[in-house]
Amino acid sequence: MRCSFGLAALAALASSTYGRVYYEETFSDPASLDAFKATEARSDLGAIKLSKGKWFSDDENSIGLQVSEDARFYAYSAKLNRPFNTKGKDFIVQFTVKYEQDIDCGGAYLKLLPPTLDPAKFDGESEYEVMFGPDICGSTNRRVHAIINYNGTNNQIDKVVQPRGDQLTHQYTFWVKADKTFEIRIDNKVQEEGKIEEFWKVLPDKQVADPDAKKPEDWVDGPAMIEDPEDEKPEDWVDGPETVPDTEAQKPEDWDDDMDGDWEAPMVANPEYKGEWKPRMIKNPEYQGEWSAPLIDNPNYEEDEDLAVFNIGYVGLDVWTVKSGTIFDNILITDDIDYASQFGNSTWADYVEKEIEVKKAIDEEEAEKLEAERKAKEEERKAKEEAEKEKAEDADELDENDDVKVDAESVEEKAEDESVEESAVEDEETVEEKVDEDKAAEEKVDEDKAAEEKAAEEKAAEQAKADKKAAKRAAAKEAAEKAKQAAEAAQKAAEEAELEDEDEKIVHDEL
Repeated sequence: MRCSFGLAALAALASSTYGRVYYEETFSDPASLDAFKATEARSDLGAIKLSKGKWFSDDENSIGLQVSEDARFYAYSAKLNRPFNTKGKDFIVQFTVKYEQDIDCGGAYLKLLPPTLDPAKFDGESEYEVMFGPDICGSTNRRVHAIINYNGTNNQIDKVVQPRGDQLTHQYTFWVKADKTFEIRIDNKVQEEGKIEEFWKVLPDKQVADPDAKKPEDWVDGPAMIEDPEDEKPEDWVDGPETVPDTEAQKPEDWDDDMDGDWEAPMVANPEYKGEWKPRMIKNPEYQGEWSAPLIDNPNYEEDEDLAVFNIGYVGLDVWTVKSGTIFDNILITDDIDYASQFGNSTWADYVEKEIEVKKAIDEEEAEKLEAERKAKEEERKAKEEAEKEKAEDADELDENDDVKVDAESVEEKAEDESVEESAVEDEETVEEKVDEDKAAEEKVDEDKAAEEKAAEEKAAEQAKADKKAAKRAAAKEAAEKAKQAAEAAQKAAEEAELEDEDEKIVHDEL
């Protein structure tokens, strides 16, 4: 358990050994929440309270600021111990977040606001210097915001840093260095780092494409692949036809060439067909890639000493959450990363293992409870089924007793009816025999009639088929006769024309 003396000693050490602390809040003081002033810009704010949560690792250290109402906006701000202008200094904001409620949609980020803020008017449109922290909504919309204000415009980091979405406490650190570089850490592990101007596109590029450069006339920018000029089609390559006559097909026995025409075998896929042949593709030896103009120094680029310089006077909580329960704790704003690391160790890292153990025990207890409830419901279900089964068996037994009684009463009635039935049986059998004989005679007449009709239909169909075949043959014969007569007429005309030509030749010779 952390004692208040330890915190006091750490603060005193910070003032002498480390850099300056501009804001530090562990919420161990019951009056610490009073520093967070609610906005008057809206009346539907959710309430905040001090809480260690439903489960925790330490009675004192686990206490933090908790958002306590579902589906609400929260807009609260607290003043720094002293204003912080970060020019020429490192800047660190660090805090812990515990999504105790198994978050589905809700932000857990802080806004660092200018000294000119009016807390009573604080809302989502208020100007801020930095916004940092996790924001989760659903399984895909998740990121750690790292937004900096530059010349009045809010700029989000280009990279997406994934937050932690479990129910444990996690520490988030944003370190902006005086040399214009940065680090984003989660649980003391660096998630992203680099130069400010490379991750926040707020300045013009240092280099740009030369506007006067032109692509050389002999530049080959495509295609990247060409056909191999040395590739040749194999001699046994079959590129057609795709289909061939089926060599195994046979002309049907009932095929009539005169009536059905010349028979042709059906077409099947050519088993030797390989498709259209194309030469293989190779890299174009002359390909140089897409041309781009060379880079030159951007005449419009100018370093800005005020890039990532912030003027901070307040820390603000401006979030929306669907399910309440998020706990903010151990908020620190300083210019010394070593102090931030030591502060994080004493307020968070030293309690990580204990928190994991507590959470594991709670999960196991919850699992045992759920299993006990499941078993109880299963036993209740089985007992209910057994009771219903016994009830059904009792009902069946009552029905059997009733049936025995009814059977006894019906025995006498059956005995009385048997004599009457015996005398009537003979008469009924005689009548039934007569009816059966008449019915058989009628069925025989119907069968003979149906057979005669079927024979007549088959004979008519055969006659129609013969007539059709005879008609086709007569038509074919008539067509052949006409073709013969036409051929003879043509032959005769040719002979007469030949005689006329000879007569003309004789006359010509005589002349």
